[in-house]
Amino acid sequence: MRIRRFVAAAAAMMVALAACSGSGGGSPKPSVPTELGSAQGQTINVLAWPGYVENGSTDPTQDWVTDFQKASGCTVKPQIFGTSDEAYTLFSTNPTQFDVVSASGDASLRLVRGGFVQPVNTALFKNYPDIFDALKNKPYNTVDGQAYGVPHGRGSNLLMWRTDQVNPAPTTWAQMFDPANKYKVSIYDAPIYIADAAVVLMKTKPDLKITNPYALDDTQFAAAVDLLKQQKPAVTQRWTDYTKQMTDFTSGNSNVGTTWQVITNLLKAQTPPVPVDVIKPSEGATGWSDTWMINSKTKNLACAYAYIDYLVSPQTNAKIAEWFGEAPGNSKACALTVDKTLCDTFHANDDAFWKDVWYWQTPTTDCVDGRKDVKCKGFDDWIKAWTEIKG
Repeated sequence: MRIRRFVAAAAAMMVALAACSGSGGGSPKPSVPTELGSAQGQTINVLAWPGYVENGSTDPTQDWVTDFQKASGCTVKPQIFGTSDEAYTLFSTNPTQFDVVSASGDASLRLVRGGFVQPVNTALFKNYPDIFDALKNKPYNTVDGQAYGVPHGRGSNLLMWRTDQVNPAPTTWAQMFDPANKYKVSIYDAPIYIADAAVVLMKTKPDLKITNPYALDDTQFAAAVDLLKQQKPAVTQRWTDYTKQMTDFTSGNSNVGTTWQVITNLLKAQTPPVPVDVIKPSEGATGWSDTWMINSKTKNLACAYAYIDYLVSPQTNAKIAEWFGEAPGNSKACALTVDKTLCDTFHANDDAFWKDVWYWQTPTTDCVDGRKDVKCKGFDDWIKAWTEIKG
């Protein structure tokens, strides 16, 4: 693996410089580094989704830590998490333990608002210009025009079913929420799943006027909660570990569920293959767009920047996307995947596919759809409701 060393003068000191806001009369942007010292001898603890920071311990052929350490002189210590809520809790309650985190949109803004992560100077990442423009300057990774991380990749939540048990094949999410279909349903176990119900209501209950599944006022939120309670008798599994959903579909304990493309691919690749199929239903879907973010208190800034730049480089980003099963964030990664169909499978450069994919985003009382005349339910309300729904 060819590795680009992070260019920095060994004797250089980090200089912080505040940049002026681009909007007239606005507040100045937060300070960002303009130079970085050497990463040599530094150690970073990286909190990441499974499959994002492999060091050979899961599979000896999957290692994007060892060569980087040899080339940079800094050490990477990975730790995985299972949900965005777990990541936020670990990062926020251990404010100096982790230097870098891979944050989905339902955690990233919480980390910014809590002061746990720092703004970044995208000019210091050599690979940033190659990141798909569609992933930059989003409300979950950019605040007031200031980037708070580097986009990594994206994926859509999909509807999967056992083709030998479910006939006719489902075509909408609404069918999965209807107990009359007698499906055995597997769902993602996190408060953000309430947004999946809201996506259904956007199409089936237009009178509710939901325009963003993460911006729900009292009436809209109550309707989403009621829909989830309606689904509850059919739920056979709640998962965060994708291997557990694989086990459930393999055994037939579940035969319909919200899933990721990688799970479908792995089930089909088993011996014998599990008869499953998958679609993005007509209502659209929720999904994720992940961002590499840096702890505001890190003392290992050069190593943090260097490793993030390495992770989003075409070579490494291609390996991660292929191993995890998602669309890479680097536009040059598609040419480097072993599976030359991967970027087509995961719609890496298909803007039309993503138009109705609602990336996870932290719900706030200030409605993220722009409404000013009402208050929306904040994430604390979502957490409380999810606990009540599960019972």
